[in-house]
Amino acid sequence: MGNNGRYMAGKILEEVGKAVCGKEDSLELIMNAIIAGGHVLIEDIPGVGKTTVAVAFAKAMRLDYNRVQFTPDILPSDIMGFSMYDREHSQFVYQPGAAMCNVFLADEINRTSSRTQAALLEVMEEGTVTVDGNTREVPKPFFVMATENPVGSAGTQILPESQLDRFMVCMSMGYPDAASEINILKGNTGRNAIDMVEAVANGDDIELMQREASQIFVKDALYQYMVRLCSATRKHPKIELGVSPRGSIALCKMAKARAYMRGREYLIPEDVKSVAVPVLSHRIIMTGNARMEGLTSEKLVKSLLVSVPAPSINK
Repeated sequence: MGNNGRYMAGKILEEVGKAVCGKEDSLELIMNAIIAGGHVLIEDIPGVGKTTVAVAFAKAMRLDYNRVQFTPDILPSDIMGFSMYDREHSQFVYQPGAAMCNVFLADEINRTSSRTQAALLEVMEEGTVTVDGNTREVPKPFFVMATENPVGSAGTQILPESQLDRFMVCMSMGYPDAASEINILKGNTGRNAIDMVEAVANGDDIELMQREASQIFVKDALYQYMVRLCSATRKHPKIELGVSPRGSIALCKMAKARAYMRGREYLIPEDVKSVAVPVLSHRIIMTGNARMEGLTSEKLVKSLLVSVPAPSINK
């Protein structure tokens, strides 16, 4: 199990790498989340290639994608769709919204209204849109890749905890290194490089990888380890709100996907440790004192990975 899927994932990453230079770890994490069937939130400054990443993945996987630049005047109907009266047939006809695609890119998601956030929440959680009492499923596979700018708050809405919890991972790409930036200046990467990306998979391939990854074997000791990690966030004196059971599920799915991408049929502690920070940190709310001390949720999760003992697994 998984050899063909691992090869396919590698080919997708290879194609995306043509458009995005020097971000192998970030791209692998996104591929991991796709195989795990989750949504991705990229918190980063403008101009580091967040949109390029989403478009490149959609093209490499031969999936339909829509992009919405979120602003305060974006309405729920822009996301969900709406009904328009057809005079010729004397009936209302559904007009699809932007979410009716495989890859939905929500640019600057924190700049829209709470009503629109609530509409997007249904799509992310249920994989459906409801318009005029009629519920429709979005195409499968379906992923949301959202971006937000962590610097500056003018015109932004803080994402509610319930919505943050729906993102399987929260990550930052960061600035490119010197060599990668030189390649960008030379024109070897960027918008024109999207044309170099070729489709090497399709929706059926992605769903097959998701099914195979879900079958990765996990020993009880590792289930207990993941629960101990998440439970530690709920009891920590520096944490106001710890990781929910949904976060525990996300941690398990991401760990399985990592094992799958490495061609293993079983989980090891390193699979859990390597994905814990991007999976758990955005689900944690620190206390006021902790924030004043400069303690971040990322630092705290890293400290828990040291203090919570991992089981010894015989391979």
